[in-house]
Amino acid sequence: MAASHTGSGHTGLHDVPHAAHDLGAVMSRIARTLQQEHGDVPATLESITSAAVRTVPGADWASVSLVSGRKVSSQAPTDDRTTQLDALQTEAGQGPCLDALREEQTVRVTDFATEERWPAFAAAAVGLGVGSLLSFQLFTDGDNLGALNLYAGHPDAFDEEAETVGQVFASHAAIALSAARQERNLRAAIDRRDLIGQAKGILMERHRLTAVQAFAVLVEASSTTNRKLFDVADELTSTGIMPPG
Repeated sequence: MAASHTGSGHTGLHDVPHAAHDLGAVMSRIARTLQQEHGDVPATLESITSAAVRTVPGADWASVSLVSGRKVSSQAPTDDRTTQLDALQTEAGQGPCLDALREEQTVRVTDFATEERWPAFAAAAVGLGVGSLLSFQLFTDGDNLGALNLYAGHPDAFDEEAETVGQVFASHAAIALSAARQERNLRAAIDRRDLIGQAKGILMERHRLTAVQAFAVLVEASSTTNRKLFDVADELTSTGIMPPG
């Protein structure tokens, strides 16, 4: 099956060595590259999976599994097989990535053909041409969990060196992803504040209100319509009409 990586093409990591001879230098370079995404979470995820394949010895494909509630979603996969494997784990409610997310920091599968912890999942992995796996927990945030998954097309692809490199890489990736998410949330909060400010301006000009009075009108509309303040402000700025209360 051909790879289906949909990277943004701006990772700047095309010459990262597959075997990390100077791990410190490689990780420093990766950290700088990931910081350039500036709150773009999808681009950060694509940079993570692309760099992981180039950095961790033995890795052929990579993905990030995100879990919200009971659903596992595959993010920035470098191959369609990783998406299928995440879907299988969602259906079965078990698998190596879920163990990495919920119970262990690192899960290694040396040979799916002889793996007994998740028989159905292991058989499916073999059927998809996956021989071995490394999975690292990236973050835990309440019910939201994340893991970095590295796959190889043959057994025994990952040794102790690969696991060590992968753990260091996952630590950098977790920091970069957390920073991207925080910046995204901050930008969203600023956008909401600006929109509420615009809505206040409309009311102040239209009804000769003070800023405090205009904000009170928005709050009252939010309460009487049982809608979020941001949604009320969005409708007013988009249509020029206050939601009926």
